[in-house]
Amino acid sequence: MTLIPPSPAPPKPLPSKRSAVTRILLMGALALMALPVVEKVLGWDRSLPRGREPVGSVTPIPLRMAGGDPYIRALMRTISASESNDPRPYSLIYGGDRFEDFSQHPDRCVPIVAGPNLGDCTTAAGRYQFITSTWLEQARAYHPNPSGWWHWRSYSFEPEYQDAVVYAWLSDPQAWGVDLAQLLREGAIEEVLYLLSPTWTSLGYGIETNSMSALLPAIYEEMLREELAIAGK
Repeated sequence: MTLIPPSPAPPKPLPSKRSAVTRILLMGALALMALPVVEKVLGWDRSLPRGREPVGSVTPIPLRMAGGDPYIRALMRTISASESNDPRPYSLIYGGDRFEDFSQHPDRCVPIVAGPNLGDCTTAAGRYQFITSTWLEQARAYHPNPSGWWHWRSYSFEPEYQDAVVYAWLSDPQAWGVDLAQLLREGAIEEVLYLLSPTWTSLGYGIETNSMSALLPAIYEEMLREELAIAGK
């Protein structure tokens, strides 16, 4: 007996060019609608607070100031690797925002979003995340070029002055009770970081240790190699 094969099912109609274009336009519109949400989740729109938790590799931005002890310069770059690991550290405000006026410390109090000081606000700004009171205190002692007189004196927050104040501060044995440069020459970077951690708490040993803290001795060694090469030593 001959079996008669079943009739094949009729082919499905191909989508028209108009329906394909409509589908592409619809998908594009949905993607545009979702983009702000994705940006916010990933932080691309910078609306999420950056905080003081550096993410990723070190951004080895050179100092703006020229000259000085390469050991202290390497220490300064190590501090900023933990405090402001950013391609533009000198204009950075806690939370990831920027300031444009360098004529003085921006003195903008930003709410703290994590850690033991949650709910307070901080004025931390610049490469070394100076709060306003600490900047004024150290600028009075170490700023090389203040303007004005007496109570009306002001202290430029330009990048080279941020560096100059920190360099002079770290180079002053009376400020720390020990010669930091000598300790660095002896290879005691961990002791130095411990001494500085009450001032820059992200250096470790304190309340705001972050993901960069454990890497800082190695980061210092790398920065020191660069600074010694720059100095021709």
